[in-house]
Amino acid sequence: MAITGLHHVQLAMPRGREDEARSFYVTVLGFSELPKPASLAGRGGAWFRSGAAEVHLGVEDDFRPARKAHPALLVEDLAAIVERCAGAGHPVSRDEPLPGYDWVYVADPFGNRIELLQVKR
Repeated sequence: MAITGLHHVQLAMPRGREDEARSFYVTVLGFSELPKPASLAGRGGAWFRSGAAEVHLGVEDDFRPARKAHPALLVEDLAAIVERCAGAGHPVSRDEPLPGYDWVYVADPFGNRIELLQVKR
């Protein structure tokens, strides 16, 4: 038996801050929002997709951001996304070099760590 893919990554967010999630994930990172199924819509949160990558944000009443665990998203134009992040007040940070990639970390509006990677050309 083999795993054939990754459907989505779930991150937590505080209740009632969906507009901030939309602003970051749609406007800054370039995702499109997906409608949540009616059976889950009442729970709050939001779902996003770009290409094959999906990020689901679920409401957690005792919210604590994921500062170490994180999704790593492949991007086409890292410089443009870094510029949008900075312009929206989400500074990026760098760590040790990762062979074959240019990459940064950025925190979403709730403090969850997001890794953005672009294959070096």
